[in-house]
Amino acid sequence: MAKQLRTFTKEFKLEAVQLVQKSGKSQAHIARDLGIADSTLHHWCKEFAEAGAQAFPGSGHPTTQEEEVRRLKRELEVTRQERAILKKALAIFSRSQL
Repeated sequence: MAKQLRTFTKEFKLEAVQLVQKSGKSQAHIARDLGIADSTLHHWCKEFAEAGAQAFPGSGHPTTQEEEVRRLKRELEVTRQERAILKKALAIFSRSQL
């Protein structure tokens, strides 16, 4: 049987990170107490250190950088399609002039 993927709320993740920062216990000990993997808690602490209050946005809530990258990729694809159309049109019109 496949392992069921557990999801955790933003609040749970923030509380776990605060426990690591404020208590004198190790990450491994806190992870065992919470019933999560050590690597998971380490990843959450790293993400919180990098993003601060913007950490753990949840699915469907991309960061501003991710949104900008998505927008630019979409714009690039439209530009590539327009360029391909213009190349084809140039080939058609230059052929008719010969």
